[in-house]
Amino acid sequence: MESRNRLDSMTDSNRSNAKGALLALAAFAIFATHDVVVKTLGAFYAPFQIIFFSVLLSFPLATIMLMHDRASGTLRPVHPWWVALRTLATVVTGLSAFYAFTVLPLAQTYAILFTSPLLITVLSIPILGERVGIHRWLAVIAGLAGVLIVLRPGAEPLSLGHAAAVMAALSSSTASVVVRKIGREERSAVLMLYPMVTSFVLMACALPFVYRPMPILHLGGVAVIALFGFAAGLVIIAAYRAGDAAVVAPMQYSQIIWAALYGAVFFGESPDPVTWLGAAVIIASGLYVVLRESLSGRSRTTPVLSTKQRPDTATAPRVPGLTGLPGRRGERVLPTPR
Repeated sequence: MESRNRLDSMTDSNRSNAKGALLALAAFAIFATHDVVVKTLGAFYAPFQIIFFSVLLSFPLATIMLMHDRASGTLRPVHPWWVALRTLATVVTGLSAFYAFTVLPLAQTYAILFTSPLLITVLSIPILGERVGIHRWLAVIAGLAGVLIVLRPGAEPLSLGHAAAVMAALSSSTASVVVRKIGREERSAVLMLYPMVTSFVLMACALPFVYRPMPILHLGGVAVIALFGFAAGLVIIAAYRAGDAAVVAPMQYSQIIWAALYGAVFFGESPDPVTWLGAAVIIASGLYVVLRESLSGRSRTTPVLSTKQRPDTATAPRVPGLTGLPGRRGERVLPTPR
């Protein structure tokens, strides 16, 4: 009887993990479609304008989420300096990522952004007090070597777009680690609204210098950016509720497949073998970091496994509004940036 119960438990766990993986694949497919719209609009408008209208159209979604926020308290941060750092990092991520998607091939942009788990591992040392062993350090070094393979400094001209992609990876990793540090003590409303409002105000200041009239079709594209970011965030949270983090987290790398498909169909892009090689090295390094964190006793804070979203660009109110909802087996779903 005990053996049969154990077998049934394993079967249920496998089914839950399969469900979580499928939900994550769906979420990252939505995210990839979101990025295609960003790249399409980026051919006509500056990132300041796209982000401004995306945030503007996201406020109704944020209002709905705030209506369901039962946490008491004010909008004054418990950790104002950490919130300020996370807010700044989020704004930088939005500008950098949107610009990188506009000017670089999709596959190349994703390859660089995939370094986020490696950067999170490094930043968790000073911010979270994480102890990183030799295995994860080797993975970080290998992943950074993969970035050099993608960028090919000296062999290929580097552009502002490459710098923007690297900056987006660094700033999004900073925001993720900061949320890991303060997420249990700050209200979800604070973590959601501060980046949105700050981004809205700063983009509004820049808008008069870059504004171009937008036809209704392009305004619809901006609405898609906000809606898809929000919807994908809901789906990825459902994925983490259903499956183990070690199973769900690697699904983010499926975006490279969508990048190749969308890039070829919509933008005539065809990544060369060197880009694929660099991306493979980066992905393998990130997977190894996830594997090491998932092993019992290898990581005290599990910073990468706790990052349950893509980099937050403040263009849609995603995860922070869902803080505290129970995850699988009673886990708490932490607010972490897209």
